[in-house]
Amino acid sequence: MNIYAYVESPIGRLLLQSDGEALTGLSMDVPDAAAPTEPVDRSPATSAQRWRHDASGGVLPLASRQLDEYFAGTRRDFDLPLRLQGTPFQQRVWAVLTEIPYGVTWSYGQLAKRINNPNASRAVGLANGRNPISILVPCHRVIGADGSLTGYGGGVERKRWLLAHEGLLPGSFALQ
Repeated sequence: MNIYAYVESPIGRLLLQSDGEALTGLSMDVPDAAAPTEPVDRSPATSAQRWRHDASGGVLPLASRQLDEYFAGTRRDFDLPLRLQGTPFQQRVWAVLTEIPYGVTWSYGQLAKRINNPNASRAVGLANGRNPISILVPCHRVIGADGSLTGYGGGVERKRWLLAHEGLLPGSFALQ
């Protein structure tokens, strides 16, 4: 069973996806139009399966509450069952992403070293960009070696907002 729900947040509407037992996706840039009957899922393994909108089903209410707490500044760590679909390399990168503490950034090179492959910065960047559960698997905490805010699937402005929210950048930023 695949279910989805929407969550409103300071960085826009988020789409949560679940297989009924674990969170399988968190997407940004969700249109404000009427709810789709088949949300876009980045995972080819589930793209042909039927989806059902149900904000009260499975892990989705807990995910919604924890995201609300994160955006309110009262939660720094998430405690949710996650199921990330990807290659073994992507899985390794995503697992290490979850080790980046709140309020800390790592470079792509640091992340590559953490997976014991120091020459894989570019591949780490590609895996980072394919992260299906943003925010909870904090790919926004990965920056360029020079401190630059490199690309982000949700847009650099959202990345800037998330990092400022975590106290890593001065001031607050409005999304445009």
